[in-house]
Amino acid sequence: MTFFKSLAALVALSFSVNAVQIGPVTDLHITNANIAPDGFTRPAVLAGGTFPGPTISGNTGDNFQITVFNELTETSMLTDTSIHWHGLFQKGTNWADGPAFVTQCPIITGNSFDYNFNVPGQAGTYWYHSHLSTQYCDGLRGPFVVYDPNDPNASLYDVDDDTTIITLADWYHTLAQQEPIGAAITADATLINGLGRSFTNTTASPLSVITVQSGKRYRMRLVSISCDPNYQFSIDGHDMTIIEVDGVNSQQLTVDQIQIFAAQRYSFVLNANQPVGNYWIRAQPNSGGQGFDGGINSAILRYEGATVADPTTSPPTTFTSPLVETNLHPLADLGVPGQPFRGGADDPMVLNLGFANGRFTIDGVSFVPPTVPVLLQILSGAQNAQDLLPAGSVISLPPNSVIEVALPAGAAGGPHPFHLHGHNFAVVQSANNATPNYVNPIWRDTVSIGGTGDNVTIRFTTNNPGPWFLHCHIDWHLEAGFAIVFAEDIPDTASANPVPQAWSDLCPAYDQAHNISTAT
Repeated sequence: MTFFKSLAALVALSFSVNAVQIGPVTDLHITNANIAPDGFTRPAVLAGGTFPGPTISGNTGDNFQITVFNELTETSMLTDTSIHWHGLFQKGTNWADGPAFVTQCPIITGNSFDYNFNVPGQAGTYWYHSHLSTQYCDGLRGPFVVYDPNDPNASLYDVDDDTTIITLADWYHTLAQQEPIGAAITADATLINGLGRSFTNTTASPLSVITVQSGKRYRMRLVSISCDPNYQFSIDGHDMTIIEVDGVNSQQLTVDQIQIFAAQRYSFVLNANQPVGNYWIRAQPNSGGQGFDGGINSAILRYEGATVADPTTSPPTTFTSPLVETNLHPLADLGVPGQPFRGGADDPMVLNLGFANGRFTIDGVSFVPPTVPVLLQILSGAQNAQDLLPAGSVISLPPNSVIEVALPAGAAGGPHPFHLHGHNFAVVQSANNATPNYVNPIWRDTVSIGGTGDNVTIRFTTNNPGPWFLHCHIDWHLEAGFAIVFAEDIPDTASANPVPQAWSDLCPAYDQAHNISTAT
């Protein structure tokens, strides 16, 4: 009984803190604590003391100043850290993008670092997470929302606040640094808004409850903060009308199930038009515990006035309108850069994706983080990809050019969700589809490349100088080398991204803390 009292207190703390949005100017303390989100207690790496971390928010055009304080002490997990603000373009602030050893050295324990960046022209649903090794799998992940006071979809919903954010996460009882990289790794629980039930433990630990009022329309912001699984997401008895995809306003699309891959986001309108009651929210992972017996992979949608009880609802026998990516289209006419045929770009490329001996490869090379961040290499004088480390993992892109990247599937462990930093892109060919769309495909920043036979193809324009990561967002696969760096407009990178002194101080501090010699 004492355990459940303490767990209830923990849950109350988690919700009382996580319900408060912070930003755009804020401190973010990275700490260790023992938590039991699925009834199993383990140490974790937390942003702001909670899992997920607090929602960071602001308005489009805001200047964000987020001072990260590294207070990590638990040596069974990483004690350095680095934070990525997923989906934000960081134009002019490549140094603040966050991936360790691509754009910065990590922040050592006991130190702080100020991420200072603007979000002009961006609004929507994003998230933040550690981008050092597999640290975010230990807990350092949370939502990030940029509101638009002039949202063109505002007439479609009544409520859009901290209560309408839904995070989906995989949770592991094994610490990330102890997982067998290169082998199959399976989660122990699905957490919805930070709570869930272990696949292997019959303890009825608390589930998240999302409360709605009959007759109101809610903008739900669905965020996959997953390290690995994709989820089939649905809410019993309710359709979902998608209005935003990875920070891009989209034409309305009503579905009854959303397959969401690691790092993707969707806003959908939920109309609370069903009889007052309790309804199951379901997130079926593609790996790990299957089904919903005992409340696994579940949360509760509760109407005001309903009894406090587990739902008795059932999902449909067959989902009749599941999300199909090719049915998504931008609300505004974003077009497609380049010419309307395959290869109709200034720089078309096909990346050869592979897996062998426990390592993933792109064009035959497995990514191994360099000891000197790619950005620092460029600022120190490297002027072409051949001079940049890691050798074979950096591709130079010319400025003001249309880039086409084909990502033929087939590597083990798929489907793989690929994320591009510094940009979003037009998905001119989606998975499970052989017909390109050069007119009005969805733009997003993370795309599933599907299965064997698929040839997902994306396009974007190089208008943002700096080194930008392209990688699989299954974090275990990134750790096993599934990444490259696009070094965009190397000659203009330094002038476009003036770095603060605090950034320049990160590597000397890291090297000293880890006894790394920088002597040449």
